[in-house]
Amino acid sequence: MHYKDQKSTYLSFILIFVAIKIGLNFLAIAHFGFHRDELLHLVLADHLDWGYKEVPPFIALLAKISNFSFGDSVFAARVFPTIFSGLIILLTGLITVEFGGKKFAIAVACLSMIFSPAFAASGYLFQPVVFDQFWWVLAVWLLVKYYNSSAVKYVYFLGAAIGFGLLTKYTMGFFTLALILGIGISKQRNILLNKHIIASAILALLIILPNLIWQFQHHLPVIMHMKTLRGSQLDGNKRVDFIFQQFLINGIAVFLWVIGFIFLFFKLNRFQFLAIAFVCIYTFLLVMNGKSYYLYGAYPMLFAAGGFGLESLLKERIDTLCVFVFAQLIIPNFLLLPIVLPVLPLNQTIAFFRFTREKLPGIHFIVTWEDHKLHATTQDYADMMG
Repeated sequence: MHYKDQKSTYLSFILIFVAIKIGLNFLAIAHFGFHRDELLHLVLADHLDWGYKEVPPFIALLAKISNFSFGDSVFAARVFPTIFSGLIILLTGLITVEFGGKKFAIAVACLSMIFSPAFAASGYLFQPVVFDQFWWVLAVWLLVKYYNSSAVKYVYFLGAAIGFGLLTKYTMGFFTLALILGIGISKQRNILLNKHIIASAILALLIILPNLIWQFQHHLPVIMHMKTLRGSQLDGNKRVDFIFQQFLINGIAVFLWVIGFIFLFFKLNRFQFLAIAFVCIYTFLLVMNGKSYYLYGAYPMLFAAGGFGLESLLKERIDTLCVFVFAQLIIPNFLLLPIVLPVLPLNQTIAFFRFTREKLPGIHFIVTWEDHKLHATTQDYADMMG
């Protein structure tokens, strides 16, 4: 079906899964206390500037708006992360539709994202992580939307998304380079031969320019921070662990994103540049000893492609196999949800950790901290309890 003849965006259907994501977060976000990193980012609201040693300025502005709009409670601080988590699910569903997926594909992709340990754990804390993921996914949706529709407005929206993404976390720059490399290497390289792409890049530069000026005025503290981070944390990361963890962080849903990766390469040929971009950003983070969560923002496009791929593989058998597929891809992750999202009170959560450590030794990496030792709970949970 030609793009402009496509009848439905399935928006109402996708919003069901957005509501599920937001609902689960609201059940959990008031439990435990502030994460220590949240306190760092929230206090930036009292010192608004165009940059900081650890982060660009976007999260400080969000903290200011959050404090003014919702108050200073634990629940209030996590409203914005919850909203952005819902938007990530929305964009995942919309990307699935752009790939050609229908309701089954959307449901599989969105539910797999919702119950993925990676996205459940990173989608409720007031940290740059979830906002960074949002800009990555938005950039992919805008790029795919432009490729499908040829509407120039999406190129300029893309430039704005990259600019604001860079104001959120500098990893957006690495992902942007990966996308450019992916397009340049693929058969879709003609996308780059466009005056609007240049104008979009200038727009992104104008958005990030105040932060760049601030960096130079303060002698590039980002470089000092990266050196400190590399010396104190990243150098301790083992590349074999990074590889291993990428197959564990999404739990049982690993099967869906692997299908998505294969389909982007061999079946969804017109979007092959996304698979190449994933290889590029994966390789870069591996070489740089990056933390596993740095790559999270690249997975929604694979989940979307995986939903489409699974729908294509099952075809006429969807009605008879859908319950089995949903059970296999979602229930195991759903049962592990209390490990990564604090939906249970503290004592029940600790008891749940004891049970899983005894019965499921394969997930020990979840309770392995940056000191590379096993602990009674995850590092994030511990950082919320002093």
